[in-house]
Amino acid sequence: MQVTLIIGIAWGLTTLILGVVFAKSSVLLFYDLPSVMITVGGSLGAMLVGYSLPQLLNIPTLFRVAVFPPNYNLSELIVTIVSFSEKARREGLLALEDDLEELDDPYMKKGLQLVVDGTDPELVKNIMETEIDQMVRRHDDNKRMFDDWAGFAPAFGMIGTLMGLVMMLVNLSDRSSIGPYLAVAIITTLYGAILCYLVFQPMASRLDIMTNNEILMRSIILMGVLSIQSGDNPRIVKDKLISFLAPGMREAISEEVSD
Repeated sequence: MQVTLIIGIAWGLTTLILGVVFAKSSVLLFYDLPSVMITVGGSLGAMLVGYSLPQLLNIPTLFRVAVFPPNYNLSELIVTIVSFSEKARREGLLALEDDLEELDDPYMKKGLQLVVDGTDPELVKNIMETEIDQMVRRHDDNKRMFDDWAGFAPAFGMIGTLMGLVMMLVNLSDRSSIGPYLAVAIITTLYGAILCYLVFQPMASRLDIMTNNEILMRSIILMGVLSIQSGDNPRIVKDKLISFLAPGMREAISEEVSD
């Protein structure tokens, strides 16, 4: 569970609130329902124009995935692949078929199944690379929703500012209306900035990092599967796989994976 997402949003809002409190002002001054309707409602309308309903209904799932991301244990993954290479060298590729049902990762299972079935190495590589490319495309589509919303929210905050200024200028003769209209003009921009920089852009960054982590994991699997198919020595397989990792991680994994 990645509690930093929840902590980050909560901490950001708390520091904003404390800033108002320490300035000896009231937080309620920054609540304005018309500004919420313009900023949140307007940006949501723009999202409905740009994306289908099923895509938008997927947003809560993306938040859940961001809080509970998949846990990729690269050390365990490399140990597993090296053990498969040892078994394949010792007993042949067909011996791996007994282990396929025990694999939880469908990507590795598919790759090893192709190898066991005697698929041409170039075809195995093309199929598995296509899987990675399509995964990246899907993830980029999800990330783009937050990128776009991060742009729409401040834009509608600015629209609200213009609307508030127009209403204020039209009613300059009524001094009692100047304050509420000016509040709409200013607070909509504030709401848009908070949504953009505290929620949507950080979410897009988090999803991007998660995509890169999955690409790394699948790239290791792809290299491992191709190495097993080519009959590489397990030590060579290990050296190939740890080359994907940062230098600080290589030593720890090298100690765990025996030559």
